[in-house]
Amino acid sequence: MGLVLLLDQLSKIWAAASLQTAPFVLIPGALELTYVENRGAVWGMMQGGRVVFLLVTVVFLCFMGFFFARQRKNMSTLTRVILALLVSGALGNMIDRLFLGYVRDMVYVRLINFPVFNVADSAICIAAGLLIWETLFKKKDTTFDLLEKTFSKKEQS
Repeated sequence: MGLVLLLDQLSKIWAAASLQTAPFVLIPGALELTYVENRGAVWGMMQGGRVVFLLVTVVFLCFMGFFFARQRKNMSTLTRVILALLVSGALGNMIDRLFLGYVRDMVYVRLINFPVFNVADSAICIAAGLLIWETLFKKKDTTFDLLEKTFSKKEQS
């Protein structure tokens, strides 16, 4: 988790210092590094929703902390990786929103005109992909199974 968070913050610092005047083209017409300040959510939606994003992130992190505390002994390595990616991604973007008022993005896939994103966003997307893979191919004790055990009313009765 710490490695992803560190990579996210270092890449954002580098992008802010190096890419504000001109993008760095990695693959002409396909992939470049550029600097964008996103004051919204994904694809720039909900511009100016900083307080809402911060509150949602804090609630999410509390939820993940509770889940980890309750299920850490039952978690597979894959579930731990998924949680680490989700939490580090959420923290990376939260740090930006908290201290800067916006999220710094820098990776632009020009080939498909995909919205500019960052390492934290990538971590969250990889975690989502791993959750989908786990759900499709793992038969028991998936992350969703553990979530259900943690938060179902049947278990708490």
